[in-house]
Amino acid sequence: MSDETNPLRDAIREAIDENPVILFMKGTPDQPMCGYSARTAAALQTLGAPFAAVDILPDPRIRQELSALSNWPTIPQLFVRGELIGGADIVAEMYETGELAQVLGVEQPSAPEPPAAEGGQAPPLSIENRLG
Repeated sequence: MSDETNPLRDAIREAIDENPVILFMKGTPDQPMCGYSARTAAALQTLGAPFAAVDILPDPRIRQELSALSNWPTIPQLFVRGELIGGADIVAEMYETGELAQVLGVEQPSAPEPPAAEGGQAPPLSIENRLG
């Protein structure tokens, strides 16, 4: 099946293009279904960065198409302005060095602490899972 006739891959591309910051994850920011997704969402929430999130669990084809599109095998995957930033380890390292805040255009907390997976932060932007 070519890219031009793949509606799911087109929907993923559209979601990446339409959302300046989008996280493809297992679960949701409020109810992550794996530690890696929880850490990545928590880093974004700790920085106060608005972001869209797509739960890849309802349809295994989402993960398959996303990985084919990004050439990145693991979940979560963070995209900023259409560019793949990386997964949990890269995002955590960027958070710790202040690079994530810089890429997102937000203030780094004065004494960055590793992001916790839980907390009372405001929820991120909501996106409907149009990829199913």
